[in-house]
Amino acid sequence: MPVNFTAIDFETANSSSASACSVGLAKVRDGIVVDRVAWFIQPAPGHDAFLSWNIKIHGIRPSDVVGAATWAEQLPDLVAFAGGDHLVAHNAGFDLGVISGASTVAGLAVPDFTYVCSLQVARRTYQLDSYRLPVAAMAAGFEGFNHHDALADAEACAAIMIHAAKRHDADTLEDLARIAGVKIGAIGPIATRERASTHGPMALNQQ
Repeated sequence: MPVNFTAIDFETANSSSASACSVGLAKVRDGIVVDRVAWFIQPAPGHDAFLSWNIKIHGIRPSDVVGAATWAEQLPDLVAFAGGDHLVAHNAGFDLGVISGASTVAGLAVPDFTYVCSLQVARRTYQLDSYRLPVAAMAAGFEGFNHHDALADAEACAAIMIHAAKRHDADTLEDLARIAGVKIGAIGPIATRERASTHGPMALNQQ
């Protein structure tokens, strides 16, 4: 089953999309997690206040990111690890919004990424009272992980997609998205080009 993708999860210092303080990534090849990585990120000035609510959720404090790479410094490693894969995240709009927001604040071009939301896939795969990551992951047979640890959440997200692909008898991530009726989204220049090709030249003015 050649289901290939990179699952990603961010934790943030506050409500700003530019306040990423941690990232976890899990690379999936043929339906198996084959590599994983995580690191702290130093949020951009002006977006670096750690709110007590966020600290309560993920346990990351300002002292943890002292000396950590900035967004601009770590982005090449993130892009290299993904290696052109589709990204997968639970509530992907949030995580891809972090990539867009943090890149923009850092004065960088938003990188090209296509993505699928595991939350949407879970809603079309399981009958659950809640589709929060721990609940959906449990339905996929992945439980007992440290929720809001970025790497653990990325691996949980990967487990949902791998299990869903088996449930739907999907051979690829694209097949899974099609069968589940979930859109493959995009950010970066590729998103502008796709919108232009779908809606015509005027769409470029809507970005």
